[in-house]
Amino acid sequence: MKYAIEAEGLAKRYGDKAALDGIDLNARTGTVLGVLGPNGAGKTTAVRILATLIAADAGRALVGGHDVTREPGKVRELISLTGQYASVDEKLTGTQNLVLIGRLLGLSRAAARARAAELLARFGLEEAAGRSAGGYSGGMRRRLDLAVSLVARPRILFLDEPTTGLDPRARGDLWNTVRGLTADGVTVLLTTQYLEEADQFADDLLVIDRGRVAASGTPAELKALAGGHRLDVRPLHAEDLEKAGSILGVRAADGLLTLPVHDLAAPPALLRKLDDAGIVLAEHALRLPSLDDVFRTLTGENR
Repeated sequence: MKYAIEAEGLAKRYGDKAALDGIDLNARTGTVLGVLGPNGAGKTTAVRILATLIAADAGRALVGGHDVTREPGKVRELISLTGQYASVDEKLTGTQNLVLIGRLLGLSRAAARARAAELLARFGLEEAAGRSAGGYSGGMRRRLDLAVSLVARPRILFLDEPTTGLDPRARGDLWNTVRGLTADGVTVLLTTQYLEEADQFADDLLVIDRGRVAASGTPAELKALAGGHRLDVRPLHAEDLEKAGSILGVRAADGLLTLPVHDLAAPPALLRKLDDAGIVLAEHALRLPSLDDVFRTLTGENR
């Protein structure tokens, strides 16, 4: 199956507001599809429709080849959803949380305990297995939450801003796990506010703004929409900022001078001009647009 998730013309209204206004999306099997957009753009609404939690007002969606409206039971057999906040029972231990879910899914007591032990080891939670989840750190709780979502061995995983509130190390741990899942053929649909995270881990991206698709493609393809290379220059001394800006022909923003580069031979010449003028630089860099640039270009958001 080329696409694990397919949607066409999804629409959802709440009163006079269109949460989704006819979006299309496709997630290739065994890849990560990153869904980006400002708060209120419709990302979570799309996830809830695809996960059969709410019904669309219009449009059609297939998850694992099954229609989310006509075959919600079939869809639920294939998927799992992890939301923005850990939903584990804080009074239960790590093992008890996992065994409980396993039993609810119909596993025998022995099979549920075996699956719990397997997942605790996979997520580095073996030493904390017998402690109540309420005493876990934020990163540990999030890892346990993800472990809970994998008890049923889903083929499609929805992650709705899964790293919200996590420190960089915990985010890295979670993403190492996601890499392992996609290597096993699991398809992941990710919504996130961390653009560098989407840039690093998503195979394909979808940008939603005001309930509509603003752009889609690979990270490299979307960056091309924001223009080519850029030169960033920051003078060491603030009093040189205006003079440097005059030489480069741009205005400063937050002490930084940024100008588009259409000829890669130009930056060395420009830097020599600054040096000849006696301007000492604290930093300079030639770079491609970031997803932040793409986000601002497509949505007008000032992030």
